[in-house]
Formats: sequence, C-alpha cells, structure tokens
Amino acid sequence: MKLAIMQPYFFPYIGYFQLIHAVDAFVVYDDVNFIKGGWINRNFMLAQGENQRFTLPLNNASPNVLINQIKVGDDHGKILKSVQHNYSKAPYYKDVFPIIEQVMTHPDKNLAGYLGAGLKIVAGYLGLQMQWLLSSSLAKDNQLRSQGKVLAICRELTAHQYVNLPGGRLLYDTKTFEDTGIKLSFLQPGAVCYEQFRHDFVPNLSIIDVMMFNSRKECKKLLAEYTIV
Repeated sequence: MKLAIMQPYFFPYIGYFQLIHAVDAFVVYDDVNFIKGGWINRNFMLAQGENQRFTLPLNNASPNVLINQIKVGDDHGKILKSVQHNYSKAPYYKDVFPIIEQVMTHPDKNLAGYLGAGLKIVAGYLGLQMQWLLSSSLAKDNQLRSQGKVLAICRELTAHQYVNLPGGRLLYDTKTFEDTGIKLSFLQPGAVCYEQFRHDFVPNLSIIDVMMFNSRKECKKLLAEYTIV
C-alpha cells in the first residue's frame, strides 16, 4: 500500500491533491502541533491578476496545542465574499462556488474536523478515491516525534511505500525507511498552467483557482501531472 500523511490545510494548492491522487491511503495528520504563521489555515486566491492571501479565523490557535485542539472562528463571510468578487466571471464559477460554500459552512468547529471535511468535499468533486484516516484514530506511541511517528503510522497500516511532497526531503532519511522495509518516495509536481482571465499565469494558488478555471475533466488531467521519485 502506498501511503501519504499530511497535516490538514485550508483549500491547499494542487500539489496536495496530486499527493492524494498518488496513494492508496491518506492520513490526515491531526495530532501534531499547529504551526502558527504556516499554511494550515490560509492560502492564496487570484485577485486582479495577482495573488491575494485569505485566512480562516481561529480561536485559541497556538504552536503549543495540537491541530485537533483548536476551534474554527465564526466569521467566514469575508472569504466567501472575496471568492464571489474575484471569481464570479470564471468559467466554472457556478459549478464550484457551491462546493466552496459547502466547505466554508461545514458545522464542525474543531479545526482538524473542519479542514478534514473540506479536503474530502473537494477530493470528492475532483473524483479522488482513497482510504481516508485520521492519525489520532491510529494505535501508535504518541510520544514519538517527526520521522519516528511517521514510521509508526506506516507500520500500523502495513504500508510498503511512503510518499511525501518535495518539502519533506529534509525531514526524512531514506536508509532509515529502507531498514524498516518501507520505500521512501517524493512526489514532484509537474508544471501546471492554465488561462486565468487572460492575465499572465499566477502559479501556486489555492485549489479554488484550479477548479474555477478548469472543468472536472481538465482538473483530473492536471491532478496526474506529477512524477514519483
């Protein structure tokens, strides 16, 4: 089984969903510390040909607490209004905005539950099918950290291959994985490019942007634009 483990993110970029596409099982890493100033609760959308950051409001967010111990704030309206304003003339707005609205208005106030639900909703729209798990639900030694914890999850799920995004190259040691009988691999996203209101292409935006400018069929093609090394 090919396995990926990632912290939940708020409408992440297409590489995150390419990783889901590449594996048999995906673990939402919800019982690790929140990264303040990171990308768990924020991303970029297109605004007048440039990237514009949007941020999900949170309560009691701190690097001293786990992702699944944080609550989502109540003010989501500003983000929805920004999506409406910036994408109302996008070719697939009528198809995609209800998906965004469904994610934004999800009733789960736990950050891990809220983000996990959002990822599953978007993955469903994109036609992705995989086994979906929460790391907090798995039997493992929660005193383990970083690579040790990832290896414990791989062993618990009898994974033969662990796939990570390129940023993980500095976090994991190939030999350590090999010594436990697990192949360590990295997903290298391809060059994703598409038309955005006739502006110069702005890369690395939220999956919202990809869906607004591409049909489901086109999205599926873009999801497969990667290599595993």
